[in-house]
Amino acid sequence: MDIGFSEEQEILKASARDFLARECPKKLVKELDESDKGYSPELWRKMAELGWMGLVFPEDYGGSGGTFLDLVVLLEEMGYNILPGPFFSTVVLGGLPILKAGNEEQRKKFLSRIARGELIFTMALTEPTASYDASAITVKASPRNSEYSINGTKLFVTDANVADYLLCVARTEETANREAGITIFVVDAKTPGIKCTLLETLARDKQNEVVFDNVNVAKENIVGGLDHGWPVIQNTLEKAAVAKCAEMIGGAQATLDMAVNYAKERIQFNRPIGTFQAVQHYCANMVTDVDGARYITYKAAWELSEGLTATKSVAIAKAWVGDAYRRVAILGHQIFGAIGFTMDHDMHLYYRRAQAGAQAFGDSDFQREIVAKQLGL
Repeated sequence: MDIGFSEEQEILKASARDFLARECPKKLVKELDESDKGYSPELWRKMAELGWMGLVFPEDYGGSGGTFLDLVVLLEEMGYNILPGPFFSTVVLGGLPILKAGNEEQRKKFLSRIARGELIFTMALTEPTASYDASAITVKASPRNSEYSINGTKLFVTDANVADYLLCVARTEETANREAGITIFVVDAKTPGIKCTLLETLARDKQNEVVFDNVNVAKENIVGGLDHGWPVIQNTLEKAAVAKCAEMIGGAQATLDMAVNYAKERIQFNRPIGTFQAVQHYCANMVTDVDGARYITYKAAWELSEGLTATKSVAIAKAWVGDAYRRVAILGHQIFGAIGFTMDHDMHLYYRRAQAGAQAFGDSDFQREIVAKQLGL
């Protein structure tokens, strides 16, 4: 499917696939899946040297001045190869909010170091309800002299176990309008009072419970203004949803490629299984899902890159791609049969991430509610 990539994006796409195939083989992916850290510092350093961490940051902050669409191209390749590590957390959930809403001092302090691979960021947003609505934010930040004291529990904080800084989303004022009174704080992960516990998840994607117990943060660490954090979060969630769609497209494409190759090679009843109509239809359904998912994702990514209102396009993409990746992964298992369910095979890596990706940043039901609201219903 021709999306119409620029020459630079084609080069980025090809070089990323070659690099990840060489430097991040599936053996390493499985090893990092099993580890508590979840990433390779050596691979992280090499990625920083390639300029990936600073791809979407302006040159003034140590980046290369790329667009959000460029980042989506890169993330699709990361999903194709299943890149483990805190790239998504650091760049999408940490760097982009600071770039959008941080003051000049914060941008200079953090973005250049992210671009050099020196800092790992993540966002502490969701709580026990696991909802992405403003009404779900109950962690409180109370003023105390020149600081704020944060108390409460965040759940499903990706890569908090290795993060240097957390963007903590807290309630600083109780109002009838639940989208008001929310503030974003940059919190040093080593601040006294922070307790981080790694959770066991299906995708082994390093989700954490983070407890804040009288964690003191300076007022200078507020991003986006006191009580005005929710618009920044909404913008970040839209970009994160599309970025996650890009990862899922990459994974779905890899699943499709593996299944088609296997269907051509696997002999049963003296003929390749790909000659059987049932298997052919499985593959046809898979490619239909993959191409459709890619189109709507890049449409939403382009709108965000151009600064257009993309709320409906983002919700449509996330609702469709999450379901589509799961369908593709299930059909991949059908084609591979029993061998695809073994831990030695790669299929389970994609299946588990399909399940997790569908839930991230709002599942399909959550996104359909947004679409309905955009339709005036």
